[in-house]
Amino acid sequence: MMPGLFADAVLVLHLAFIVFVVAGGLLVWRFPRVAAAHIPAVLWGIYIELSGNICPLTPIENRLRHMVGETGYTGGFIEHYLMPMIYPHGLTREIQYVLAGVVIIVNLSAYGWLIYRRLGRNRRRPD
Repeated sequence: MMPGLFADAVLVLHLAFIVFVVAGGLLVWRFPRVAAAHIPAVLWGIYIELSGNICPLTPIENRLRHMVGETGYTGGFIEHYLMPMIYPHGLTREIQYVLAGVVIIVNLSAYGWLIYRRLGRNRRRPD
């Protein structure tokens, strides 16, 4: 029973991490210190997508599921949980490149806007 709960917890953590990677730059607008955790998370997410590797959370979840008699799954988290909802035929390298591009564009935009706001605020200050 407990390994099944832990597997579900890993699943939720994995999804939260993906959301943080994609949209955490928006959180940085409000809490700039979050960037210290967000930038490495983004770099990791980009690495995983571009290298074709899978996140270490996937085998952990699978092992926990096997412990309670479930079959687990092959491939990565995105392939197993998200891709069937978005793309019915599965994950290809091209789609992984697109996903990495989305992560890069969203986060460059978020950080670019943050830097633009900070620079604008500094220019308006009287010397």
